[in-house]
Formats: sequence, structure tokens, C-alpha cells
Amino acid sequence: MKSNAKYLPMLLGATLALGIVVGGWLNEPSQNKFLANSASKNKLNRLIDFINNDYVDNVNTDSIVNLTVDKILGQLDPHSVYVPPTEQAEVAENMRGEFVGIGVSFYMYKDSVAIIQPIANGPSAKAGIKAGDRILYADKTKLFGRKLPSDSLFSKLKGSKGSEVQLVIYRKSENKRLNLKIKRDVIPLSSVDASLMLNKSTAYIKINRFAETTLFEFKKALLQLKKQGATALVIDLRDNGGGYMEEAIAIADELLGDKKLIVFTKNKKGAIQKTFATKKGNFQGGEVFVLMNENSASASEILAGAIQDNDRGTIVGRRSFGKGLVQREMNFEDGSAVRLTVARYYTPTGRSIQKPYSKGDDETYFKESESRFVSGELYEKDSIKVADSLKFKTPKGKIVYGGGGIVPDLFIPLQLEKGNENFTYLMQSSIVGNFVFEQLDQDRNSFKGVVYEDFLLRMKKTELYFNSFQKFLNKNGLDVKVANNREIVKRYIAAEFARQLYGESKYYQIILREDAMIKAILK
Repeated sequence: MKSNAKYLPMLLGATLALGIVVGGWLNEPSQNKFLANSASKNKLNRLIDFINNDYVDNVNTDSIVNLTVDKILGQLDPHSVYVPPTEQAEVAENMRGEFVGIGVSFYMYKDSVAIIQPIANGPSAKAGIKAGDRILYADKTKLFGRKLPSDSLFSKLKGSKGSEVQLVIYRKSENKRLNLKIKRDVIPLSSVDASLMLNKSTAYIKINRFAETTLFEFKKALLQLKKQGATALVIDLRDNGGGYMEEAIAIADELLGDKKLIVFTKNKKGAIQKTFATKKGNFQGGEVFVLMNENSASASEILAGAIQDNDRGTIVGRRSFGKGLVQREMNFEDGSAVRLTVARYYTPTGRSIQKPYSKGDDETYFKESESRFVSGELYEKDSIKVADSLKFKTPKGKIVYGGGGIVPDLFIPLQLEKGNENFTYLMQSSIVGNFVFEQLDQDRNSFKGVVYEDFLLRMKKTELYFNSFQKFLNKNGLDVKVANNREIVKRYIAAEFARQLYGESKYYQIILREDAMIKAILK
């Protein structure tokens, strides 16, 4: 997390857009088999050599090549992209579902690395690091009183498995310094944010992306929830921009009966590859609900399409993003990569849910979901534009549409007034977590020993944090008035306090109580 004041309500949307660009590719090893000679390739190589050898000034030809690759891919489709080495390393780590480090979430607070939480059972937690601690030094490198860039800071805390880092910690609550030697280890990056029971029979699982570990995490959560009596399942794919399609297919296999078609792909040669469910699923009976919104894309849409087209469950929410293209990755020696669209995918009824795009106009394409605010689609189902020519029928006769995302079976409008749509994005951004950290940092001991039920009563009665939050926004340069959204603000603040004090599942317990989609399902 960062401590600067550049918090924008659309930050979450921008992050999701990146996920949608790079999400939804085939999880296959890259194949560097494109070595045949051609006049065009020779022309490009000769030009680069000519510039290197004879151009009047020194030129970074690598940057020229990168621009050329970007230009080429920009003439194809919005999801064929070049990923620079630094971004590729971060994306690969994210999709791998783990990294090697010391295991803390932190916040740059007043030029100090402040610990929000040590990750449970991680190296830092085992070494005794606590929420609120400051990291002053890492291997003699001063980390406080400096405006260190994030990549520099991460490089001090990350490393190879088993390597050690010497930390100097300041514990504010005890006003003392500690010297700790921490051995770096593998830290999981969960793709399942939460799994809990909504009532005695209805389970809830929130998936934030489809990474290498998603099926394992999902099955583990599902089996635990079944032991608790789950006979109905809610899968929350809101704001899930995609990832590995194989993981989405595998989760669909957990829910569908034997030999049910999950998805099929078609490449430029017309070759069709179909994927069917097996009999090994752990939840082939019982109600299934899938939650989606305008930021649910790619692999999320594969899973939702399989459920909808097989009449297996109910899609709840708003029309999804509309990405029906499949990418394959090719890696380069410098650590960069290209993800090239190699096929289109189709839901079991035969529909493509890819929304229209114009070559070279990525900006309009990715802002299309923003235009749904203006059209009224996020507030009224009748405003969703569907093409009758792209009408399909499920086995039970339900009408479904192609040509631009998954249209929900049960439409739930956005729960905000028009003109105030970005407010929820603000409340889901890191600024709420930063605010809560600072409030706790002022008097963390006041919550010491407070049980969760008493905490809920305290948060319900007090107006202190609501009033302080408005001041915090103003101090950070955000001209946002919270008075008209009192209940939403109080709920998100209470949920963030719960997350930092009691863990992730408590955050979702508070948020989901007033969630319109959850309320509609539980009715």
C-alpha cells in the first residue's frame, strides 16, 4: 500500500482493466517455434542494426523494438498485448499464487514502513512482528525518512527462499527497538478471498482471479463448507478480471454432471476443441448462484456461461464485461512476453460473448463498461442492449444472448444514485485501509482483548470514525462528500476495522449483510 494522496475512485477500475487485458489465457508453456526467415523480419532486423551502427546519436534500440511490438499488436485486438519485463514478473508471480518474502502487508505512513498485518504463519509472524510495527532498517539499508519507490522497497524485503534479512523494528506500543533476523519463505497469494456460511445451508466463496492455485483453494473451501451443512453455493465473481481458463473450467467440472459441455474453442483454421465435465465433481447437486458485474471477465465468463447454458444455476447481478478471446503466451529472453489471441471461446449453447471492438481503439473498448452508467444499464435491466440475431436456447428452453457479455438471469441494479457511481470503488480502495490503520495506530490498545461481538456493538454506536473519515479524505486531497452515503461508509469502515483486527472473513461477514445480491438470493 502507498501513502501518497493520489487516490482516485477509478483506481479499482484501472486495476481490473489490466487484469482483463492479461487475464484469460491458456495455461500452456510458451512455444518459441516462430523462427522461419522472411523478408519482413529481415527488414526489421536490418533496420535495428542500421540504427545501432550508424545513427548520429546514441539510441536505446530496445525501446524502439518495444514500441514496434506495441504498434503491431495494437493492430490486432485489445487483448493481444506486449508485457514489459517488470510487469511480466509481477503478473507471473500473481498468477503463480505465491512469492518469496517476509510475509507482511504494509503501508508507507509518514515516510515509514508501517506493518498493517503480518501474514498468519508467515516468517514475520513467527519472528514476532506485530501490526503497527515500523521497519527501520533491512540489512543496514535505511527505510524510514526516505521516499523509496515501491520496487526498491520490495526488493529489500523479497528474496530467495531460505535467505535471511536482518530487520530493525520500532514497536510504537512499547516504545522500543527490536533486532530480528527473518528467513524468507514462500508466501501464498490467495485467489479465494473468503469462504463462509451465509446461513445454515448456503455457502459463499469469493474468487478474485483464476490463478494456478485457484482450483485447490476452491475445493478446500468447498469441502469445508459442505461439512458445515452447505446445500447451496454462491460463487462471487464480481470484479474478477479472469486468469487461467483451465482453472475456471476445472471449477465448472466440480459443479456440472458427467459429459456436460463446459466450453469450446475455435482457432483460425476452424479447429474446434471441446471440454466436457467428468463425474468427479464435488458439488454436482444443490443450488448454484454466480454473482457477476460489469468487471467480471474472461475466465469468469467461461464459468458463468457453463453454469447458465447447462441450466445448472442462476447468474445474479449485472451484464459481464464481454471477453471471448483466448491468449497464448510467448516469453522473451529479457523477461518480457507477448500474449497473442489464438482462439475464440464459445459457451455450451454456441454463443460468443465477445463484445465488438475496433482495431487500434483500445481506449473506447475498455471504457465501454463505463458507458453503461450513462446508458442506464446498471440501473435498469431493460436498458441492456441485446441482439435478437444472437439469441440462443438452453436445454430447458431459457433464452440467452451472445455478442457482449453474460446477461444475468436475476438482475440486481447498482445500489447508488446516478452521478455517484464511483463511491463504492472509493470505499473498496486502499484509502479505507490506510484510514483504519491510522485510527488504530493512535490507540491500538483500546481494542486489545475486545471480542468480535462487542466490537460490532461499538462500531454500530459510534460516529467518531465516520466524522474522521471525511477529514481524512479532505487531508488527502479528495473532494468527496460522504454525508449522503452514511450507512455505506460506516459499513465499509467497520468491515476494514474487522479485517485488520480479526481477519479477512470478518470483513466479508460485515459487507455481505447489506449486499443487495446476497439479499436477493437469500429471499
